[in-house]
Parts: sequence; C-alpha cells; structure tokens
Amino acid sequence: MADFDHIIVGSGINALVAAALLSAKGKQVLVLERADRFGGCMRTGEITLPGFHHDVMAATFVLFLTSPAYAALGSDLGRHGLEFCHTPHPTAVLRPDGSSLVLTTDRAANVAKFNAIAPGDGDRHGADVAAIEADAPFLFALLGGELWSWPTARLLASQAWKRGLRGLTAWMGEALRPTRAWLEASYASELVQALWAPWALHTGLTTESAYGAQMGKVIAFALEAAGAPVVKGGASQAVKAFKGLIEENGGELRANADADQILIVNGRAAGVRLADGTEISATHVICSVAPGQLYNRLLRDIPKPPSDNQTRALREFRHGRGNFQLHYAIDGPIRWKTDGLEEVALVHLAESIDSVSKSSNEAERGMLPETPTICVGQPHRLDPTRCPEGKSVLWLQIPDAPRTLKGDAAGMIPTDGVWTDTVREAFADRIEAILANHIEDFANSVLARKAYSPADLEAININLVGGDPYGGSCALDQFFIWRPFAGSRNQATAIENLHHIGASTHPGPGLGGGSGYLLAKRLGA
Repeated sequence: MADFDHIIVGSGINALVAAALLSAKGKQVLVLERADRFGGCMRTGEITLPGFHHDVMAATFVLFLTSPAYAALGSDLGRHGLEFCHTPHPTAVLRPDGSSLVLTTDRAANVAKFNAIAPGDGDRHGADVAAIEADAPFLFALLGGELWSWPTARLLASQAWKRGLRGLTAWMGEALRPTRAWLEASYASELVQALWAPWALHTGLTTESAYGAQMGKVIAFALEAAGAPVVKGGASQAVKAFKGLIEENGGELRANADADQILIVNGRAAGVRLADGTEISATHVICSVAPGQLYNRLLRDIPKPPSDNQTRALREFRHGRGNFQLHYAIDGPIRWKTDGLEEVALVHLAESIDSVSKSSNEAERGMLPETPTICVGQPHRLDPTRCPEGKSVLWLQIPDAPRTLKGDAAGMIPTDGVWTDTVREAFADRIEAILANHIEDFANSVLARKAYSPADLEAININLVGGDPYGGSCALDQFFIWRPFAGSRNQATAIENLHHIGASTHPGPGLGGGSGYLLAKRLGA
C-alpha cells in the first residue's frame, strides 16, 4: 500500500489549491517543498528593515478572488486567517509629464471620466467590459476550464448554434487581436490607451501579441469588478491559511524536502525519491514545476528515443521575459506630485502604447530597457499592518527585464551577459530615477531598498527560469491547448498517474490556482 494517495511536488498556489481540495475529500496528501518555506511566489519578508513587510514577488490576488478555487475554498481559508484588503482605486497610469488617469471600481464613474477626456472613449469602455460580462460563461470556460473535455466541446457546439459558425469564427478572430490594435482602434485618448497598455505585460505578452486585446478587456473587467486586493499581512498569510486548512484535513506539508526523482514502477508514477535518498510512495504524483524541472531532472533516468516527440517539444519550449523587483522602506507618506494617486493599488509609470512596446521589445532582445515600464504598488495604503505607523512600503515590478542579458539599450550600463550585483543596482538606479521624478523629496525619504534581478528570483525559486514568472512564453503557440506543448492534454503526462500543474500548464500563470483546481476535480475532489 502506498504511503500517500497524492504526493505534490512544489507548494505554489496551484499545488496548495490541489492539496486543499483533495485533502478535504479524505485523500492522504503530502506536499513537498525544496525551499525552507512554502508558497512558491507567495513570499513575504522583512527584506529591507524590521517591521516592513514586503511581498517579494506576487502581491495582488484579484485572479484568486474571482476564481473557482476561491469559491470552493474561500470560507474555509477565512477560518484560517485569510483576509483581503481593498481599495476602490485598483490601478492608474502616470505619464512622464505628470498627467494621470485612475480607474475606479465604479463603472459609471469610469465611463463618465473617460468620456470627459475624449468623447466616446467612456462609452467604448462600457461596451468592452459589458461584452466580457455577457460572454463570461463561454469566455471563462475557455480561459480557465478543462479544454480537452466533453463539456467544452458541447459549449463550443452551443456557441456555434447560438452565433452561427461564421459568428463564432468572427468572435474568435476578434479575440485574437493584439492589444495595440484594440486600443488604437477603440480609444481616441492616448491617456486611456496608456492606462491599459502596460497590462499586456502582466499577461506575459506584449502590445503586439495575438489575443492581447481579449486579455486586456478581461483585465479591465476584473479590476473594475473586484479591484486589486492584497492579503492582510502579506502574501505569506495566504500560504499560512492554506497550510492550516490542509493540515486540518489530515494533509502534510514538508519544507526542505527536495524531490530529486520520480519513482516509476511498471510504467506508472509510484512516488518520489528525495535528494537525501528517502523514498516515499504514492498512488499519484503531481508536479507543480517548470517543464525543464519535470523532464530534465525529475524524469532524467527515463529512457527516451532520439525521435521522441516529448524531447523535441521540451527542446523547443520557450521561456518568456524576466522580472525585476524593487522594494522600498519609506519614512513618511508617499507624496505624489500628481494628485489622486494616494489610494491607488497599482500605478504604472508609462507614457503610451509605444513606450510599453519599446521597453518590452528591448527586453525581448536581451537589452536592459532604456525606459522600463514600471508598476508601483502601495500595499500599505490598503493594509496598514505592512509597516510601522507613519511609514510606507513600495513594491515595484518591472515586467520587461531581459531573461538573457545581452546589453543595455541606453548604452550606459556595462554588461557581460550576467546579472551581476553591479548590473542589478545600476538598473535599480535607473528605475529609481524615473520614480523620483514623480514623488516629492523621494531620495531623502528612502530608509532602505532591496532589488531582485531575474537571476536573484531564479535563485529563490528554480521554476522561475531566467526570472520568468509566467512559466514560459505566453505566446499563442504555447497557450490554451498548446500549453506547455503542442501535444499536451490537460494536466496529463505520458506516464500514468503522473500529473503536471502550475504556471506552465493550462490555464497558465497568475494566482488563480486554475490548474490545481482542474486536476483536483478530475481526481475526485
């Protein structure tokens, strides 16, 4: 008899969702985490000064709050201390000239504001988010549901019947438009365009990528409907709540437990061997890891013929851009030079569609962007527990850092292909100079800062290959039914009872917990 029903390798959001759902059904579940703490990219620490609690990577939980996983687990997680903090101002854009636009969670107010900037822009915004709302059952089934399934086949058939075959193909053609095509054709105001353009980067895309328009509209709908919530006390509090729930259900979590190999018996996954030689048996093995970790490490001794399709698919698999994180402990409030930004959860520093396109293109080519697109979070404004009274915390994410470093687009920072401490701090200085232009007396208010390059992030979590937080390129050929590979089918692998979940699998990256939820349901949760 196996030691466990399910061993789960990794402890990110998808792993924790799967563990919580399966253990709630009485399954014996073991979660293995190679690091000294659970949570994957959900990690909070006093990384600058004591009393300042920073979310080192993931920070905003709108995808989880609106997910089926939260609908199933939310009340139980709440019993274990999960609490969200909100603001009615989820996002804004701040341009170099100081002009800004703030989105609220009030659709009517947004429509009126956008129309005041450019007649018709507000009406178009209302129509865009209303269309997402109307298509929600169909759209979210495609974005987050089981794609290789009879329910999805029946849903597509019903949509073809409802819209007509040409109507359905027209809908899909519209959904495949890039962000740039959507924004330039829809909104006369460059300020409105600039509000939405940076969000393409948060989906692992660029403004020129296919289906960016549809993802942009989904983000607009989600932010307006649910805001940009953070977890009270930091993202690690969500992990703590999951751990409490899993253990309450009889599950077990082990940190500092490095799964080194998957045990295969008679062609089936039968457990794992840890790096210290310990062997643990299980009926099912679930891996929440990047494809390279699964096939090149955990399955490294499985014979593969040279013509093996899996070997070729893995060789051709692409990771996306890297991520750069910058955190500040601030003395006093954040005094924006532009009014109205004090309560905004996420402020993008960007000028236009072109500026976002330029910075992401430079990063795609391995260059440090001359003017990076910067996302600034103010978690202390939503959650005062993040820092001492009268102080502030800033969370900066640069979603267009080069994964493979080849040079500097500005020609100012010497590089030799490696993210050294010197390069990291020089790039952080560039980012800080842009931020300081928008905040009164910023330099004198900084108590401490901490930067993480893409290489630093990978050192924290080996699944962030080259600092890629999205589990691989999110381009169309590596998304939906083609994620992670063209021959992929849901979360299955070629080995019986071995399952693959996480950002590298459908439904993709983010804090929605989608792949863990889908697999757990298929396994009887």
